[in-house]
Amino acid sequence: MKTRSQLKWIGNATACAMLVALALASSGAAAPQGTAPASAPAASRVMEIRIQGMIHGVMAEYVLDGFTEAERIGADLVLITMDTPGGADPAMRDIISRIINSSIPVVVYVSPRGKRAASAGFFILLSADVAAMAPGTNTGAASPVFMGGGETDTENTKTLRRKVVADAAAYMRSIVGQRGRNVDLAEQAVTEARAFSEKEALENNLIDIVADSTDDLLKQLNGRAVKRFDGTTATLNLNNPSRTAHTMSRQQEFLARVAQPDILYILFLVGMLGIYVEFNNPGLVFPGVVGGLCLLLALVASQVLPVNLLALLFIAGAVVLFVLEAKYTSYGLLTIGGIAVMILGAMMLINSPITGLRVSLGAAFGATLPFAALTVFLMREVIKSFKWKPATGVEALVGAVGDVTEEIDGRGMVFVEGELWRASADSKVPKGARVRVVRVEGLNVHVEPTGGTPPEQ
Repeated sequence: MKTRSQLKWIGNATACAMLVALALASSGAAAPQGTAPASAPAASRVMEIRIQGMIHGVMAEYVLDGFTEAERIGADLVLITMDTPGGADPAMRDIISRIINSSIPVVVYVSPRGKRAASAGFFILLSADVAAMAPGTNTGAASPVFMGGGETDTENTKTLRRKVVADAAAYMRSIVGQRGRNVDLAEQAVTEARAFSEKEALENNLIDIVADSTDDLLKQLNGRAVKRFDGTTATLNLNNPSRTAHTMSRQQEFLARVAQPDILYILFLVGMLGIYVEFNNPGLVFPGVVGGLCLLLALVASQVLPVNLLALLFIAGAVVLFVLEAKYTSYGLLTIGGIAVMILGAMMLINSPITGLRVSLGAAFGATLPFAALTVFLMREVIKSFKWKPATGVEALVGAVGDVTEEIDGRGMVFVEGELWRASADSKVPKGARVRVVRVEGLNVHVEPTGGTPPEQ
C-alpha cells in the first residue's frame, strides 16, 4: 500500500498535469509541433482600373490615382481594362510611365468583346507586364495625328510629321523591346498604321493572353511568372482574388463627361445663345450667367479635346447668316445656308481622323436646328423693337394729343399727357383748341392743330 505522503504527492502531480494540459489546450499549443490545422490562404487583392473612351488629362489623373490606391491597400495586381479609340500623347505617356515604374505587376486587358485599343491604347497595351485581349477585339493603328488645326501640305509640315512619327516609333521600340515583344510589327503600327485582331496580336507576339472574361484572365494569370520592366521576375499568386474597382472622383467624372465632342458643341451653342440674349436684354441676368458658365465649361473641354479653330469660324459665319435672315427677306435661303455651314463646322470641330472623337451627326442636327430657329426669332424681335414708338421719356410725346391752355401766337402753353408744356406752332392757335405734338425741342413742344375742341369737363 502506498503511504499517505505518497498518495498526496501523486494527487498533487496529477493536478499539476491537468492544469498544464488545460493551459496548453487553451493556447493551442497542445497539438504536437507540425500538426497545427492549416488556415485558408489569404486572398490576393486585385485593383481594377477602367479606361473607357478618349485618353486625356482627366483619364490619366484617374489612372494615376488608381495606382496610388493600389499601393496603399497593398494590392498584388493592377488590372487595367481598356476600350479606347486613342487620345492625347502627354496623357498616354503619363499612364505608361506609371505602368513601367509600378512596384505592382500590371495587366492591361482589351475588353469587352467588340471593343478596341487603338492609337494611344496600343502603346498602353504593349507597355504592360502582361498584355491581354478578349475575343473579337482589335488593336494597333497607332500613327500619330496632328491636333488643334488644319494641316497644309507644306515642306515644313511634312518635316514636322516625319519628326513626330520618328519620335513615336522610337518610343514604341523602347517599350516593346524591353518587354520582349515583336518590335518590328509594333513599329509598323506606328509608321504604317497597321491594326491587328486579337488572334493576329497573339500569334505575332504582341500580346501574351487571349481571355474570354476577366475571371478567365485571372485564372490564366494565377501562378504565372511575369518579367517586369526592370528585368526582375514576379510570380502572380491569384488564388481566390479579391477585386476592388477604382472609381473616378465626382470632379473627374464631371470633367470626363464635359470633355466629350457632343457635349462641347452643345455647351458652345448654349453659351453663345445665352450671351446673345443677355446682350440684347440687359438685366435678365439668368441667360448671361448660364451662357457664361457654358462657355467656361466649353473652354475647359477645349483644353482636353483637339479643337479645330477653322470650325469655330464656320460656326461664327453661320450665326451671321442667321442674323441676315432676320434682317432681310431671303425666303429661308440664308437660314438653310447657315444650318449647312454650322453642321459642317460641327463635324470639323474636333480635329481627329477617329470617328469616335468627333461630334456625332445626331448631335450636330439636334443642336443646330433649335439654335438656328431661336437665333432668327430673337433677332427679328430685336429688329422690330427698333421700330416701336418709345413708351417713356420725352420721345413718347411725339404724336400725343393735348389742349391749348394759353393761346399760341408764336409761343403758348399746352396740356399734354397730364403736364403743361411750352408750345410753338407754325400758325396762330386759339385757347381751347386740340393740337398734336409734332416734335420735341428741348423743353418746348412743336404742335399742329387737329381741328377738334377739348371735351367738356
